[in-house]
Amino acid sequence: MIVLETIWLLWRGWRLSDVALLLLPAVLMLIALRAALVGAPWPWIAVPLALSFPVHLLDLSRRNARRD
Repeated sequence: MIVLETIWLLWRGWRLSDVALLLLPAVLMLIALRAALVGAPWPWIAVPLALSFPVHLLDLSRRNARRD
């Protein structure tokens, strides 16, 4: 679904950097979910999950700066 959303957003005229920053937190959370479901050690769950938050904040701040 993320690949389809990427294609759709690019087709609608979004820049690749904007699409990547928008979808990267979701990808990181999916990686953490996958690690949890297969019983991976806790760092394989915690690291991508922790990284998704600052990337999300970066995306929000970049969108707010563009809007202003």
